[in-house]
Amino acid sequence: MTAEAITVTKRDHHGAHVWHYTGTVMARGDSWVRLEARFGRRDVVTDYVTFRQGDRMIEWFFADRWYNIFELRDVDDDRLKGWYCNVTRPAEIRADAVAADDLALDVFITPEGAAQVLDEDEFAALELDAGEQARALAAVDALLRHVAAREAPFDQIG
Repeated sequence: MTAEAITVTKRDHHGAHVWHYTGTVMARGDSWVRLEARFGRRDVVTDYVTFRQGDRMIEWFFADRWYNIFELRDVDDDRLKGWYCNVTRPAEIRADAVAADDLALDVFITPEGAAQVLDEDEFAALELDAGEQARALAAVDALLRHVAAREAPFDQIG
């Protein structure tokens, strides 16, 4: 069986192309896709994790949820580094492509289950309408509930 390639496009909150990359489909459902990709940029050091070029990412995109989830694994030893969750409008999922509008708000979850909400100031600066703001904030709450309940993929929390 040949691996199914998929192009992932990140768009800004206006729907404009920011960047794209290619991954490999691991599984699909009626309203979601899970894929594997590699972090293709130079290393990015943050105060919560270091993204290294070549890190393996297991990525979940949903057509019915206002977020996506990236499981981050180290390029050298495949050690779980955590989950980076982007608050987005629901993804557009096709056979060979997935795209989502990033709404700046993010959540990082450590392998131990500590969660940090990121980029709240950038989110506020987007000046989204009240409905979209509410859905985005509800997405953060939903992610935190999934973490607390240890629902997949957060069932790996140690």
